[in-house]
Amino acid sequence: MIDVYSWPTPNGHKIHIMLEECALPYRVHPINIGAGDQFTADFLSISPNNKIPAIVDQDGPDGEPISLFESGAILLYLASKTGEFLGGTDRERFKTLEWLMFQVGGVGPMLGQAHHFRMYAPEQIAYAVDRYTNEAKRLYGLIDKQLSKNAYLAGSEYTIADIATFPWLRSWKNQGVELSDFPYLHEWFDTISQRPAVIRGVEVLASLRKPLTGEKERGVLFGNQQYEKR
Repeated sequence: MIDVYSWPTPNGHKIHIMLEECALPYRVHPINIGAGDQFTADFLSISPNNKIPAIVDQDGPDGEPISLFESGAILLYLASKTGEFLGGTDRERFKTLEWLMFQVGGVGPMLGQAHHFRMYAPEQIAYAVDRYTNEAKRLYGLIDKQLSKNAYLAGSEYTIADIATFPWLRSWKNQGVELSDFPYLHEWFDTISQRPAVIRGVEVLASLRKPLTGEKERGVLFGNQQYEKR
């Protein structure tokens, strides 16, 4: 059994989708990041960076429990555990890792900044909005180019690179992007969104998430509480 400590965000949904795709038994423990659950001692013991998601696999590699944080590491662990969605050859695996690292190091951080400055910043800073919106469009264009030559990001097969990237693109409107401007990406997006495991995965905890409107929630997510020494 895998215990998943998560919230319905793009990084959380990566793991929800992967668990559904692999048909692994799991229990979900909601970590309400607007309420500050990520700062509790119990959660920090498995996710010292106070970010979701984190997992505890009760049946780890040596038969003992193992805890993991960072969504990219968790995806790699689950792919290794099941032998799925990582590629069957060394070449395929390295291509998958290449595009997984692209998501972890580029797509997530940059689209997150676009979303933040467009939707959540207390004041509209034109420079920041333009910088991150333009970077979002550049990344969408790069993905579109890759998908003009391949059915999926790492080649002809669906992998953890697609699983990692898809949830981040679900908020394309808030990132200042039109999917119709990227036809190959749009087709890929529609194909993935229709996968049964993806449909189930993005519904995990979704009913608990509410619009971020309160100053207390904003303070927890973006204010000084993030920077306290723990």
